[in-house]
Amino acid sequence: MATSDIYDSGFDEDVPTDNTTACPECNGRVRTNTAETACEDCGLVIEEQQIDHGLEWRTFDDDESSSKRTGAPLTVARHDRGLSTEIGRWRDASGNKISARKRRQLGRLRREQRRGRWRSKSERNLAHGLGEVRRIASALGLSETVRDQACQLFRSAKHEDLLLGRSIEAIAAASVYGACRCNDSRVTRGEIAERAQVERSRVVNAYKTLNTELGLPANPVTPQSLIPRLASELVVEDAVRRRALELAELAHSSTIANGRQPAGVAGACLYIASQEYGQGLRQTDITEVAGTTAATLRSRRDELSTAIDSEVSA
Repeated sequence: MATSDIYDSGFDEDVPTDNTTACPECNGRVRTNTAETACEDCGLVIEEQQIDHGLEWRTFDDDESSSKRTGAPLTVARHDRGLSTEIGRWRDASGNKISARKRRQLGRLRREQRRGRWRSKSERNLAHGLGEVRRIASALGLSETVRDQACQLFRSAKHEDLLLGRSIEAIAAASVYGACRCNDSRVTRGEIAERAQVERSRVVNAYKTLNTELGLPANPVTPQSLIPRLASELVVEDAVRRRALELAELAHSSTIANGRQPAGVAGACLYIASQEYGQGLRQTDITEVAGTTAATLRSRRDELSTAIDSEVSA
């Protein structure tokens, strides 16, 4: 039996739909979503801004009320796009306190509302996953843009049936990490796994699945991009940080960083730079912050020292 026969599915504005119209440029297939109509082959945007989800600010001369005629905008961070309502507890719509008898009645209504909140198991899983994405993003202090992208990534994973046989929490954590990677936000997998409710290995495997199946536009992590964060946490001088960036560029140009753990190379650059300027960072402090091992740090240090000697002799 197909998954679509088990779980009910509703209309989703962000799910691309096929269009029978061919691309006027390359005669390729055209896809339409809530934002635009574009060709999948050449990327030509045929039509955009089809639906305006913003507020309506139009007003009339005889209307003395506020010109804002709608509520909050739609958001991908909620399973229902933020269109659902909650039954209040202590006050009515006018702000007046309600009686005890009315509170008991509203309590029974809230219970029935919670029971009928989800139409299917698929929608309940979506709500649980999006809640986990919001929790991790809030714990990491991420911006709303990154959070919404992570929520959209989780929606795409659910739409492609990537949740089958996998943990919802792992896919949620991997969605946050994928959104951070696509926005060049240097949040490590260890930081996300620390705040997630799953092991780090499961987060890594879930991210590999998302990256393979969805084709995320994530750039490779370089040692240069990790230097500022490590230098800030280790509280090093500006001269040490600049020297570490120079060593990271040397490691990149001499192919030392190829196939190596970026955090290990960045930690070795900071270690050598601190030794040159007399600050003397300890290996244990660097490995704890970088999330690597002392053996890896020493191996990258020896390789960088050899490259520095070769550059000086040349």
